[in-house]
Amino acid sequence: MAWLLARICFPKKVPRGKFSSCQTRAWSRGTVTAYMPEATAFPGSRDHQGLYQVSVEQTDAFWGVLGRSRLTWINPFHTVSYSDLQQGHVSWFLGGQLNVAVNCLDRHVHKAPEKVALVWEKDEPGQEDRITYRELLEMTCRLGNTMRRQGVKKGDRVTIYMPSCPMAVASMLACARIGAIHTVVFAGFSSAALADRIQDAQSETVITVNQGLRGGKVVPLKETVDQAVKLCPTVKRVFVSKRTDEKVPLSDLDIPLEEEMMKEDVACEPVAMESEDFLFLLYTSGSTGKPKGLVHSQAGYLLYAALTHKYVFDYHDGDVFGCVADIGWITGHSYVVYGPLCNGGTTILFESTPVYPNPGRYWETVERLKINQLYAAPTAIRLLLRYGDDWVKKYDRSSLKVLGSVGEPINTEAWEWYFNVVGDGRCPVIDTWWQTETGGICIAPRPSNPGEEILPSMAMRPFFGIRPSLLDGKGAVLTQNDVSGALCISQIWPGMARTIYNDHQRFLETYLTPYPGHFFTGDGAYRTSKGYYQLTGRLDDVINISGHRLGTAEIEEVVNKHGAVAESAVIGCPHEIKGEGAYVFIVLKKCSNLSQESLTSELQGLVSNEIAKYAAPEYIQVARRLPKTRSGKIMRRVLKKIIENKADELGDLTTLDDHEAVKEIIEGHKQLLQKKQVQQA
Repeated sequence: MAWLLARICFPKKVPRGKFSSCQTRAWSRGTVTAYMPEATAFPGSRDHQGLYQVSVEQTDAFWGVLGRSRLTWINPFHTVSYSDLQQGHVSWFLGGQLNVAVNCLDRHVHKAPEKVALVWEKDEPGQEDRITYRELLEMTCRLGNTMRRQGVKKGDRVTIYMPSCPMAVASMLACARIGAIHTVVFAGFSSAALADRIQDAQSETVITVNQGLRGGKVVPLKETVDQAVKLCPTVKRVFVSKRTDEKVPLSDLDIPLEEEMMKEDVACEPVAMESEDFLFLLYTSGSTGKPKGLVHSQAGYLLYAALTHKYVFDYHDGDVFGCVADIGWITGHSYVVYGPLCNGGTTILFESTPVYPNPGRYWETVERLKINQLYAAPTAIRLLLRYGDDWVKKYDRSSLKVLGSVGEPINTEAWEWYFNVVGDGRCPVIDTWWQTETGGICIAPRPSNPGEEILPSMAMRPFFGIRPSLLDGKGAVLTQNDVSGALCISQIWPGMARTIYNDHQRFLETYLTPYPGHFFTGDGAYRTSKGYYQLTGRLDDVINISGHRLGTAEIEEVVNKHGAVAESAVIGCPHEIKGEGAYVFIVLKKCSNLSQESLTSELQGLVSNEIAKYAAPEYIQVARRLPKTRSGKIMRRVLKKIIENKADELGDLTTLDDHEAVKEIIEGHKQLLQKKQVQQA
């Protein structure tokens, strides 16, 4: 084990718009029981559609069978589910006790201890480490014992601020093993954003590294933690792992992690956790300025993550699964850690960026690690598309079987490049729709029957147990096809979030009150004449930057801290790489005499420091005043139309109190775009 810890410390084209899945290995070939043996319990489910109908019409029977067969229980459950959506009370596998770490590690160690669990693709290419299930279990147990000895108890919240590395995965699993609740914070967030999350979770424990490495640059993560902890009196201990050889100052709160772990035993008794005990909190932005800590519980989340991982991506034993998301996001939780490890798979931990040291990084990694399923964000795909085909074709990608897209709808151009160039026209592209709130993929082209079409830029089909509905503005369910509406899910599923930490009322108001009897996703969708689903964007004041949701109010709150800003309004704007960016309208205080260049630089820096660099606004436009109703409400739809260059489609302006303000904003927008074009030229 010592050597492992030492090693970790150091460092043909198809017609546009259609793809036939029968051109690939048809994983659902033959009877449905060939890929889901439990289907024998449901005699009527002879094909995928029949099994799907069972999953939504005989929900308890379907999930009960899968829960018993796919998870290892300490004590079996007596009731499959309970639901009271009016009060937001949802429970799965009641009476059951299990341990998530045992399901992800121990049971696989008993069968194949030397099977590779993690392939750590470090920042520098060609320096990958392979960690077996036995090694990962030993690391997890040593860390769990260390945490216990230092006073971490069942139910405590533990904040993890680390890059994608084996110690970060062990930290998550060690929390699960001893019954602590982990909250992973993306290691690109600022100290202020980290402090907000530590305070909201009331964490007494933080786990971090001395330094991170990303894109050839050193990231001072411990320094960021130090700044955050000054604002967090609840923190009693900070475990510091070594990612580099650089020594960093340690305070009285700091505990050298590897040094303490080596004193511990390689066995750690797992805690029996109730099915509905909290497994983790994960913070996501909403339409207010305060991020919300969504809660996922034990058994339901784990089962759903594992099932979607296996069937959406056609994962088979021996495959190498390459999800290149950071573990700080829900994608990293479900499809880097919990789903693949619960299935006994081999999963990639990608520490670097798509263009380091060059734009061939993804494809060189695919060749070297023989990746079978690649799951990436449209932001990265659009970025790499700009570098052309040569970087892709330079490397052997014959190991690829499935290509996945996550985080936001992928545009048709990027989809076709992904399919035709990256996948050589032979790998299905799986455009997945889901959220932090759903826990796992809810709509995706697979699983489907052999020969069924896959359409570009479309999530298409609901997963097992998911019953999507479209509702109109009056709350009526739209039953016909070829309609658009608010996307809701009309019955519970195991992977759904249970609440917002310490704010269940906000959970009700955000997800369950808008459309009673339904879970409101906040997204709009279009259902085609064939019944396929296509996502059309957010319906609330949330923008999706590089696949990561940010509340406009969250950015406004930061912008308004600037001494020269009187008020602001943030709107999502199209961005050819990120999908969406932030467009900020500001009204200055009368005393301000800052130049546009200085103001833009300062506000971008402020947002980068307070939230994260990816959140920095793309455009900042100064206005004499914002368009408001006579009651003082900012007319955001007007601003949205202006930045979409649809000023002739502003609609009803009868409640607008100052029409001249709108004319000035339209003219200012034109000037800002012209200036941007000159700068880029």
